Amino acid sequence: MKYMKIFLPVCLFFIIAACGYKFEGGGYINKDVTRVAIKALENKSSETGADVIFTNALVREILQKTDTKVVDEAAATAVIEGTIKSVTFSSLSRATVESVIERGVSATMDIQMVNKDGEVIWSAMDLSSTESYKTSRDMAADEGNKGTALEKIAARTAERIVSRMLSNF
Repeated sequence: MKYMKIFLPVCLFFIIAACGYKFEGGGYINKDVTRVAIKALENKSSETGADVIFTNALVREILQKTDTKVVDEAAATAVIEGTIKSVTFSSLSRATVESVIERGVSATMDIQMVNKDGEVIWSAMDLSSTESYKTSRDMAADEGNKGTALEKIAARTAERIVSRMLSNF
């Protein structure tokens, strides 16, 4: 009997606590888009390879977080295209006037989804994100740190894009 006094309230607590909660994600990026093609993003920045990093991050995010299939353009109900407008670097902290310890990198892009009739059904302009990274005297290590920072920006931007598409913003 004494176990019932403990068991019943605990069960009741879990039932009430569980009501209304669900995992976010899934669904189509747009109610009419079940298959999407993603064109390689146009890179207007001076950062070589940014187009590949950002395009791959967007493909990964759509495949992992939605039910929308990524297909070639002929089989798609819509096409996502965009432009990386800029990738800029700045010094965040210095040891001396000539020695940078930490840099910041920021990227800005425009993106849109176009249906088969060429109508823009979703767009986001001037999306930007920033990240910092430690510099290194070793050129290879410095490039690796910079690349990691760009990948973080790309992943964060792709997450924001897909979240906005799912929310129909």
